[in-house]
Amino acid sequence: MENQVLTPHVYWAQRHRELYLRVELSDVQNPAISITENVLHFKAQGHGAKGDNVYEFHLEFLDLVKPEPVYKLTQRQVNITVQKKVSQWWDRLTKQEKRPLFLAPDFDRWLDESDAEMELRAKEEERLNKLRLESQGSPETLTSLKKGYLFMYNLVQFLGFSWIFVNMTVRLFILGKESFYDTFHTVADMMYFCQMLSVVETINATIGVTKSPVIPSLIQLLGRNFILFIIFGTMEEMQNKAVVFFVFYIWSTIEIFRYPFYMLTCIDMDWKVLTWLRYTVWIPLYPLGCLTEAVAVIQSIPIFNETGRFSFTLPYPVKIKVRFSFFLQIYLIILFLGLYVNFRHLYKQRRRRFGQKKKKIH
Repeated sequence: MENQVLTPHVYWAQRHRELYLRVELSDVQNPAISITENVLHFKAQGHGAKGDNVYEFHLEFLDLVKPEPVYKLTQRQVNITVQKKVSQWWDRLTKQEKRPLFLAPDFDRWLDESDAEMELRAKEEERLNKLRLESQGSPETLTSLKKGYLFMYNLVQFLGFSWIFVNMTVRLFILGKESFYDTFHTVADMMYFCQMLSVVETINATIGVTKSPVIPSLIQLLGRNFILFIIFGTMEEMQNKAVVFFVFYIWSTIEIFRYPFYMLTCIDMDWKVLTWLRYTVWIPLYPLGCLTEAVAVIQSIPIFNETGRFSFTLPYPVKIKVRFSFFLQIYLIILFLGLYVNFRHLYKQRRRRFGQKKKKIH
């Protein structure tokens, strides 16, 4: 009677240029791994689901691959890397449409195509930046200067927003609700300083000093500065309203977690509690911040209508008066669109950092 062929559990993931296979076998001995006629052949002695036995499997790939697999043995598994002949995204791993029973996605390494493209672009940007640095001078020196510059910038912003947060918190405990109405006159100067300095973040992203995407950074910069300089800064009637407290408090709460995280990143430190907070507190705070900013805009509309500030009349023969409140109503729509863009960006960041539960993929 012919012996039954035992197959191990195999998990796979891909990038545009590579395939990753993880074979669940421990204490592997004498592995025979090769690719012939675009078929991966695996055979090894090891401990798997059926105990200590010889396990083997064959996989015919969907498209052409290079016939030199690279593998690494660990105590618990065998990791195999296969190079694709053409850099492209595959719809599935095998030529046969029905997935073999022993094969499943490796969710620890799984990315969808859009995320893989972002990773590819990031690697390419890193390679180009490295070449640029090598052509300009000592990479170590330039990298140290960049890290020092970013560390100091984030430190200054952290101290500024911390001062705002602590000041508002102490006043809230001492004065209670009365502190709501003079928030602007108490902390506005520091908020002006921090928000004007935040222009540096968008510049850093634009010129490649940081890897942050430009659009989300620009949206936050323009949105906050519009609220601060136009809605609050130009209208004294708005400066005594309670909404100022909530807008400033939410902004500063977000930043006292964000900036120290970036500071530690500059010196290659990872404090897990802070990392979790940086990638989590935005979930309730960004929508709340957007809501408070919208309330501020809505409260300012009748004031702008009454004062006529920033309103204008179109020249002859039209002679139609265009109220600034019309643009504020448009801005409310843009505000929530901006929230969606930033929320989507931050969600992707969090998913890449911590992973997520994914549905079974066939």
